[in-house]
Amino acid sequence: MKIYTRGGDDGSTGLFGGGRVAKCHARVAAYGAVDELNACLGWARAAPLPGPLDEVLARVQAECFRVGAVLASPPGRDPGVCPVGDAEVAALEAAIDALEDGLPPLRNFILPGGAEGAARLHLARTLCRRAERAVVALAQEEAVDGVLVRWLNRLSDLLFVQARAANHEAGRGDEPWVGRGR
Repeated sequence: MKIYTRGGDDGSTGLFGGGRVAKCHARVAAYGAVDELNACLGWARAAPLPGPLDEVLARVQAECFRVGAVLASPPGRDPGVCPVGDAEVAALEAAIDALEDGLPPLRNFILPGGAEGAARLHLARTLCRRAERAVVALAQEEAVDGVLVRWLNRLSDLLFVQARAANHEAGRGDEPWVGRGR
């Protein structure tokens, strides 16, 4: 089977379950942003990360595919996967709580960076926020299950805490942002 179909040469793309939309459609932007996030998560996992962080990210990557499938499906069409739900949001919250217990309290805004794995997780966090904005934009045009926004919102929080944990594990403290510098 060839990787190219030539079906998108006219600027359109097929959705799961049928139908075509322009490649600049809000639905394509939303699942494309989740795809970018998933690729960045893979890149973060390629860096040295503590085992527990990697295990959670492996699960999250699989969930990203489920979210992408739901977003790539026209409203009312079965994406063929079990969508993420409240249980997945709760699992993200539990992972955040477990990590925060081992970290010093956060008293300032911090600069993204530090150890390589932490820096990659910070980048993934920003891509997660972009995906969240894209899903919210889609929801202004079409029906979108609100759990997708909650899941992305919680995932960005998790990635922030994971970045802090990766720096902590590497012996690097958070670098505070010094505001109002001139």
